[in-house]
Amino acid sequence: MRFDILTLFPDMMEAVLGDSIIGRAKKNGLIEINCIQIRDFTHDKHRQVDDYPYGGGRGMVMQPQPIYEAYQSICDKLDYKPYTIYLSPQGKTFRQSTAKRLAKKEHIVLLCGHYEGVDQRILDEIVDAEISIGDYVLTGGEIACMAVVDAVSRLVPGVLKDEESFSEESHYSGLLEYPQYTRPEEWHGKKVPDVLLSGHHKNICEWKRKMSIKTTFEKRRGMLSKIKLSEKEKNFVEELKREQNCKGKK
Repeated sequence: MRFDILTLFPDMMEAVLGDSIIGRAKKNGLIEINCIQIRDFTHDKHRQVDDYPYGGGRGMVMQPQPIYEAYQSICDKLDYKPYTIYLSPQGKTFRQSTAKRLAKKEHIVLLCGHYEGVDQRILDEIVDAEISIGDYVLTGGEIACMAVVDAVSRLVPGVLKDEESFSEESHYSGLLEYPQYTRPEEWHGKKVPDVLLSGHHKNICEWKRKMSIKTTFEKRRGMLSKIKLSEKEKNFVEELKREQNCKGKK
């Protein structure tokens, strides 16, 4: 899978995306990440990429020409249009389902904005989707871009050791992840649940599912409405509600 990132801060991107799991995936040829410096496509000695907005307003806006030429430096070598994303607080919220969908793409271009935004004409010209990582404002699109690339890359076959590495994680199944434990078996008077030491695979799987439901109920209850639960699991949720109501009355 290939990512091309249009940015004013390629060193920032490469420092983060060149390390850990994503860095190893790059070295193994499972993913390709290219960072394109937008300033390299300006036509003045000051390498200016922004200007004052028409109609007034605070701050500066990124000009369309340098972005377009940076984008064309990618497309000129292709016989297709890569799927192009603009990282924007106005975009649709990025979710695990978004990551799954994007992981099916072979080539994604990501545009990182700055200042007060980007000239609308370039967005109309090249962008297929706008994505936000949350309802807050960052100083630029780079942090959001790194989050998207990381989340999508780990779904590419071979990046993680096996599918189970991500299929049991929070949000992948629509539930939050169950509690995790490691050695020692007892720490500060707290023991690892007996079922995890039993070696009984079926019981362990049932415990993990049950604890995922419990964790989701306690931390992100609204997510449960989107999950298909068995009758037994629905009864368990009702039991959790009763327990919570009893605690609230004390």
